[in-house]
Amino acid sequence: MKFNSMILAAVLATSAVATTTSYAGTNTNVALTSALGGVVGAAIGKQMGGNTGAMIGSALGGAGGAAASASKRDRTGAAIGAALGGAGGYTVGQSVAGSTGGYAGAALGSAGGSVLGKKVSEDRRYDDERDNRYNDRGYRNSKYSYNDRNYRRDNGRHLGWNKRR
Repeated sequence: MKFNSMILAAVLATSAVATTTSYAGTNTNVALTSALGGVVGAAIGKQMGGNTGAMIGSALGGAGGAAASASKRDRTGAAIGAALGGAGGYTVGQSVAGSTGGYAGAALGSAGGSVLGKKVSEDRRYDDERDNRYNDRGYRNSKYSYNDRNYRRDNGRHLGWNKRR
């Protein structure tokens, strides 16, 4: 119990330092919050359900921390990555170095998984934007940002309503 209270104090101190750092990049913020969530979730889960509870708690805590700090577009990818990384990190860390290693593994796994998941969702969004530029015949798609007015009957003279004259 004394060790868990020390971990909680360290988490609170680190979160206080992390929230005052406003110039950190978004990847750093997502990694910090998911790591803190993973450690807190593992500590609470271990008190409630032993090692299995700690593994589930690290997954849920890391996902919650990543979802809280990621942008709206990348929230799901960061949360999934943090959950997978937190559960895997706790399992590996606990088998290597006991419960202390489990906490460290949950922090590192949640941080790495959340940043990786955020990056994957950013890359997928960029690829989707690039794929929507042209349709299968080589013409500009109406979803493309520079062609959002849907000129379908324009003869090139741009005469407004009189395009069929």
